[in-house]
Amino acid sequence: MSGVARSVREARPVPASELTLLDGHETFSVGGFTVLDFWRWALRDLRMNNTRGYLAEFLVARAVGARSSQRVEWGAHDVLAPDGTRIEVKTSAYLQSWAQRAPSIPRFSLTGAKAVWDPAVGAYVKDPTGRVDIWVFALHTCTEHARYDPLDVGQWCFWTLPAKTVEICRQKTAAVSTIRRLAGEPCPWEGLSDAVARAARRL
Repeated sequence: MSGVARSVREARPVPASELTLLDGHETFSVGGFTVLDFWRWALRDLRMNNTRGYLAEFLVARAVGARSSQRVEWGAHDVLAPDGTRIEVKTSAYLQSWAQRAPSIPRFSLTGAKAVWDPAVGAYVKDPTGRVDIWVFALHTCTEHARYDPLDVGQWCFWTLPAKTVEICRQKTAAVSTIRRLAGEPCPWEGLSDAVARAARRL
């Protein structure tokens, strides 16, 4: 290996600069539009699959009292509880943001990241197991478009499972019936913190 190639590979990653957290009222340098305008454009429909996933992570974070004030896109886990419990959040729903002949059949992904970003080395490292402690499966239960309310937390239910239980399944996806068989009856948002704590005690 040449000296130049070696020096590039061995160079330490440059840490990202610290940015002030935005509140939405900041204005772009031209055009007069704000960060809130962008958020409304990109995230207005909380039924969209990606956005609904973010919303579920937010609800889990608030339920367990996570200290982080923002979602980390490249994080090895979705939510970190104050006691250090690392949580993976998976989401499914009956209704979508597009026209449907009938409600969808909910399924949850059971696959996590095959590699996780390590900021200390500035690269992805393989870590198929041991990345998280608890999986939370969040289901939006509404089956009628006219009644869908993205701000009604009561329309969600949650299951929790230790990561080792999910790994033993060796499935890429699971139906609600499978999650119910493994985890029992779901809990509402108000009971999620206790459910996570109980699952953590099973580790």
